Order: sequence, then structure tokens, then C-alpha cells
Amino acid sequence: MLTFVPTPIGNLEDISFRSIKALKDAELILCEDTRVTKQLLNLLNQKLNLDIDTNKQFLSVHSHNEEKFITASHIDIYKNQNVAYVSDAGMPCVSDPGALLVDFCLKNNIPYDVIPGANALLTAYAMSGFNEKEFTFFGFLPHKPTNRKSPLEAIMNSEYLTILYESPHRIIQLLEEINALNSDKEIFAVKELTKMHQRHFKGKISDILKQFNCKDSKVDTRGEWVVIVDSCERNDGEKITISDIKSLDLPPKQKAKLIAKMTGQNIKDIYETLNL
Repeated sequence: MLTFVPTPIGNLEDISFRSIKALKDAELILCEDTRVTKQLLNLLNQKLNLDIDTNKQFLSVHSHNEEKFITASHIDIYKNQNVAYVSDAGMPCVSDPGALLVDFCLKNNIPYDVIPGANALLTAYAMSGFNEKEFTFFGFLPHKPTNRKSPLEAIMNSEYLTILYESPHRIIQLLEEINALNSDKEIFAVKELTKMHQRHFKGKISDILKQFNCKDSKVDTRGEWVVIVDSCERNDGEKITISDIKSLDLPPKQKAKLIAKMTGQNIKDIYETLNL
């Protein structure tokens, strides 16, 4: 059986009884980074007085080699052994590897289970105070500025809350990009969830940027960030569809620009599709 085990995103006490049992029972542990997982197990043993065996077999399974572990030769391993999969921190398959393994289990009748646990996006959503039942999880924006503009514009114009992850190296860049598009947009930003230096901000993006740039109380940007961007006011009238735009008597380039605004897709890609 293959069990997907969530691990703490900061506070070791967030490990669950089920996760501990799965890690104890596992004969083989698949993990993003064997060093990170071994260190985690050692800390759990020391801080929480556990007795998880750290001498069992560990194999590194990450986004670059996950496909090697979904071959026919692995079916018997997963069916006949207790195998655990853990990501470095948080929930497998959520901005972390694991989804290919789940799909492999489904297609090959391999028994598997996913244990619920610590998750940054849901924790941030619950902390945000936004009272909306629907939201979009985007994950990380592209690194290159030229590739970030279109998806960020789509997020800013979305009728749903959007949850983003961002690194400490680009958090200021992200806030400035949001401010440039709409200085009145309300956001919630939180860093270092569940850790000692956890800190959160909510309000208009222009006001939050002032806090970040204040010389007297400059914000320490170190640590991983979750940013939630408020939705736009919904229009309950009849919506324009992509098909509607395609049917307009307009040059393909103009159609491509309109569709790009709606979808966040690349204008050039849309233009080439329209000319097929």
C-alpha cells in the first residue's frame, strides 16, 4: 500500500497521529529529499519523544524523476510493501510532487491512502478573513517578469479569490506588480506559517507596500509567503464567451488581444490558433 503523508510546514506539533503511524509502519519511504526527511524524523524523535526508525530504506522522488517510479516494475512493490510518500513540507500533490503516483495507483488498482494534514494554502485562506466560498489556487507565478504579466492581469480581474505562493526573493516584486495594476486591490499576505516568526498583513495593496518600505519598521521578507488577492465584483449579467469574440467582425490580432485579456494566455499563441 502507498500512503501519502503530510508533514509539518513549520511547527513540529502539527504532525498527526496517523502520519506518525504511517511513518513508523513504512518499510520504504519515498521523499523529495532524503536528507530533509531524515532530519525531520530525527527532530520528531527528539522533540516529541517518538521512536520512528530512521534506518529504513529512503528513496528520493522529486518532480524531475517521479516518472521513473510509475513503471510496471513498481506495481508489486506498492502492492506488497508499506510505502510512504512525503514531500519536504506540507501536503503531497499540492505544489509538490505526488500526483503522478496517485494517478498510477488509480490506473493499476494499487491500494493507496492520503492522510489529511498541514497545508499552507488552506491555513492562509482560513486566516485571511475573506468570506468567499470559492477561490482559485494558482501556486507560483513564473519567475521571469515578461511571463508574469498576463497571468497576474487575469488574477487581478478574476471574479474569484486567488491564492498565490511566493518566495522571499520575489515577494516585494509581486506586491509592486499588484500595486501597479490596481493600488486599491485588497490582499492578504502571510509569511512563515505556523513558525515562530509568522506574520500577516491585510488591506489595500498600497497601504501594505508602505509598511514594507517603512524605514522605521521595515518588514523582514525572509521565509515562504502566501498571498491572497481579492476578487473583482461579479457581473451576474450575460457573459461574453471566447466563441462570441471569435465570431466578431474584427482582425485576428484584436480578437487575440481580447481573448488574452479574458484568459491570461499568450497573445501570440492565441493569434496562431485563430489563423489555423
